[in-house]
Amino acid sequence: MGQHLRVNLSAEERQHLLHLVDRGSPPARTVTRARILLMADRSTGNTHTYRDIGSLLHCHADRISRICRRYVLEGLHAALVERPRTGAPPKITGDLEVKLVMPACSDPPDGRKRCTLRLLAEQMVILSHVDSISNVTVYQRLLIPV
Repeated sequence: MGQHLRVNLSAEERQHLLHLVDRGSPPARTVTRARILLMADRSTGNTHTYRDIGSLLHCHADRISRICRRYVLEGLHAALVERPRTGAPPKITGDLEVKLVMPACSDPPDGRKRCTLRLLAEQMVILSHVDSISNVTVYQRLLIPV
Protein backbone atom coordinates (compact mmCIF):
# COMPACT_ATOMS: atom_id res chain seq x y z
CA MET A 1 0.00 0.00 0.00
CA GLY A 2 1.24 3.53 -0.77
CA GLN A 3 2.03 6.32 1.60
CA HIS A 4 -0.76 7.40 3.93
CA LEU A 5 -2.20 10.81 3.22
CA ARG A 6 -2.98 12.72 6.36
CA VAL A 7 -6.58 13.76 6.80
CA ASN A 8 -6.86 17.10 8.62
CA LEU A 9 -10.47 18.19 8.80
CA SER A 10 -11.40 21.79 9.44
CA ALA A 11 -13.79 22.52 12.31
CA GLU A 12 -16.61 23.14 9.81
CA GLU A 13 -15.95 19.90 7.94
CA ARG A 14 -15.80 17.98 11.21
CA GLN A 15 -19.10 19.50 12.36
CA HIS A 16 -20.71 18.68 9.00
CA LEU A 17 -19.56 15.04 9.22
CA LEU A 18 -20.75 14.72 12.82
CA HIS A 19 -24.12 16.09 11.73
CA LEU A 20 -24.31 13.50 8.91
CA VAL A 21 -23.47 10.64 11.27
CA ASP A 22 -25.85 11.79 14.02
CA ARG A 23 -28.74 12.51 11.70
CA GLY A 24 -28.79 9.02 10.21
CA SER A 25 -30.89 9.98 7.18
CA PRO A 26 -28.18 9.98 4.46
CA PRO A 27 -27.43 6.73 2.63
CA ALA A 28 -25.49 4.21 4.71
CA ARG A 29 -22.46 4.44 2.43
CA THR A 30 -22.27 8.20 2.97
CA VAL A 31 -22.49 7.74 6.74
CA THR A 32 -19.73 5.10 6.61
CA ARG A 33 -17.52 7.44 4.57
CA ALA A 34 -18.16 10.21 7.09
CA ARG A 35 -17.18 7.89 9.95
CA ILE A 36 -14.01 6.90 8.10
CA LEU A 37 -12.99 10.52 7.68
CA LEU A 38 -13.79 11.34 11.30
CA MET A 39 -11.69 8.43 12.53
CA ALA A 40 -8.83 9.25 10.16
CA ASP A 41 -8.78 12.93 11.15
CA ARG A 42 -5.32 13.75 12.53
CA SER A 43 -6.21 17.31 13.60
CA THR A 44 -7.89 16.01 16.77
CA GLY A 45 -5.00 13.77 17.75
CA ASN A 46 -6.40 10.50 16.37
CA THR A 47 -3.69 7.97 15.62
CA HIS A 48 -5.85 5.24 14.09
CA THR A 49 -4.26 3.34 11.23
CA TYR A 50 -6.27 2.37 8.17
CA ARG A 51 -6.37 -1.20 9.46
CA ASP A 52 -7.66 -0.04 12.87
CA ILE A 53 -10.40 1.99 11.21
CA GLY A 54 -11.21 -0.90 8.89
CA SER A 55 -11.58 -3.37 11.72
CA LEU A 56 -13.76 -0.98 13.71
CA LEU A 57 -16.03 -0.14 10.78
CA HIS A 58 -15.86 -3.56 9.08
CA CYS A 59 -14.22 -2.15 5.94
CA HIS A 60 -11.05 -3.12 4.11
CA ALA A 61 -8.01 -0.90 4.62
CA ASP A 62 -7.90 -0.27 0.85
CA ARG A 63 -11.34 1.31 1.02
CA ILE A 64 -10.21 3.54 3.88
CA SER A 65 -7.17 4.53 1.84
CA ARG A 66 -9.26 5.41 -1.24
CA ILE A 67 -11.66 7.58 0.75
CA CYS A 68 -8.86 9.41 2.56
CA ARG A 69 -7.00 9.92 -0.71
CA ARG A 70 -10.10 11.35 -2.37
CA TYR A 71 -10.59 13.72 0.56
CA VAL A 72 -7.01 15.00 0.45
CA LEU A 73 -6.84 15.30 -3.34
CA GLU A 74 -10.42 16.24 -4.28
CA GLY A 75 -12.13 17.56 -1.15
CA LEU A 76 -14.88 16.58 1.26
CA HIS A 77 -17.73 16.33 -1.24
CA ALA A 78 -15.75 13.99 -3.51
CA ALA A 79 -14.92 11.72 -0.57
CA LEU A 80 -18.53 11.47 0.58
CA VAL A 81 -20.36 11.12 -2.73
CA GLU A 82 -20.17 7.99 -4.82
CA ARG A 83 -18.82 8.46 -8.33
CA PRO A 84 -21.18 7.55 -11.16
CA ARG A 85 -20.71 3.99 -12.28
CA THR A 86 -20.19 3.02 -15.85
CA GLY A 87 -22.39 0.35 -17.25
CA ALA A 88 -24.52 -0.70 -20.11
CA PRO A 89 -26.98 1.94 -21.28
CA PRO A 90 -30.64 1.14 -20.61
CA LYS A 91 -32.23 -1.05 -23.26
CA ILE A 92 -35.59 0.67 -23.01
CA THR A 93 -35.72 4.42 -23.59
CA GLY A 94 -38.05 6.91 -25.25
CA ASP A 95 -40.00 5.30 -28.10
CA LEU A 96 -39.36 1.78 -26.86
CA GLU A 97 -40.86 2.68 -23.51
CA VAL A 98 -44.08 3.72 -25.22
CA LYS A 99 -44.12 0.44 -27.14
CA LEU A 100 -43.74 -1.41 -23.83
CA VAL A 101 -46.26 0.57 -21.82
CA MET A 102 -49.07 0.39 -24.39
CA PRO A 103 -49.53 -3.41 -24.25
CA ALA A 104 -48.94 -3.38 -20.50
CA CYS A 105 -51.87 -1.00 -20.01
CA SER A 106 -54.19 -2.63 -22.54
CA ASP A 107 -56.35 -5.73 -22.14
CA PRO A 108 -54.47 -9.02 -21.84
CA PRO A 109 -54.24 -11.35 -24.86
CA ASP A 110 -57.01 -13.89 -25.42
CA GLY A 111 -56.93 -16.79 -23.02
CA ARG A 112 -55.04 -14.86 -20.32
CA LYS A 113 -56.23 -13.11 -17.19
CA ARG A 114 -53.35 -10.62 -17.21
CA CYS A 115 -50.28 -9.66 -19.15
CA THR A 116 -47.15 -10.94 -17.36
CA LEU A 117 -43.70 -9.40 -17.43
CA ARG A 118 -42.38 -12.42 -19.29
CA LEU A 119 -45.12 -12.06 -21.91
CA LEU A 120 -44.33 -8.36 -22.35
CA ALA A 121 -40.63 -9.18 -22.81
CA GLU A 122 -41.48 -11.86 -25.38
CA GLN A 123 -43.73 -9.43 -27.28
CA MET A 124 -40.94 -6.84 -27.44
CA VAL A 125 -38.68 -9.46 -29.08
CA ILE A 126 -41.38 -10.91 -31.38
CA LEU A 127 -42.29 -7.44 -32.66
CA SER A 128 -38.56 -6.79 -33.29
CA HIS A 129 -38.40 -3.79 -30.98
CA VAL A 130 -35.31 -5.28 -29.29
CA ASP A 131 -33.04 -8.26 -29.95
CA SER A 132 -33.39 -9.59 -26.43
CA ILE A 133 -34.76 -8.39 -23.12
CA SER A 134 -35.41 -10.00 -19.76
CA ASN A 135 -38.57 -9.84 -17.72
CA VAL A 136 -36.51 -8.20 -14.95
CA THR A 137 -35.61 -5.32 -17.28
CA VAL A 138 -39.28 -4.91 -18.15
CA TYR A 139 -40.14 -4.90 -14.44
CA GLN A 140 -37.48 -2.28 -13.64
CA ARG A 141 -38.58 -0.05 -16.50
CA LEU A 142 -42.27 -0.21 -15.67
CA LEU A 143 -41.89 0.31 -11.93
CA ILE A 144 -38.85 2.59 -11.73
CA PRO A 145 -39.20 5.48 -14.16
CA VAL A 146 -35.95 7.19 -15.09
